Amino acid sequence: MPKPKTRKKAVYTPPKTTQQVKVSPRWLAPVMVASWIIGILWIAVYYVAPQAPLLGTLQNWNLLIGFGFIIFGVILSTRWR
Repeated sequence: MPKPKTRKKAVYTPPKTTQQVKVSPRWLAPVMVASWIIGILWIAVYYVAPQAPLLGTLQNWNLLIGFGFIIFGVILSTRWR
């Protein structure tokens, strides 16, 4: 009866080099949070005072601008480590 084959090498070999922890830049978190806050405030101010001097001329573009700030904050949050 033939002998079963066995492995001569270990199944798992850990990596020999250590991975360095990636650190996000210091400016990332404040800009991310500020972008969210600016976006939310822009939309809120537009709904409270739609005839404000700057906001009145933009009309519904204010929503796009506010959501643009919020989306920019979300994109920055994907880079945060």
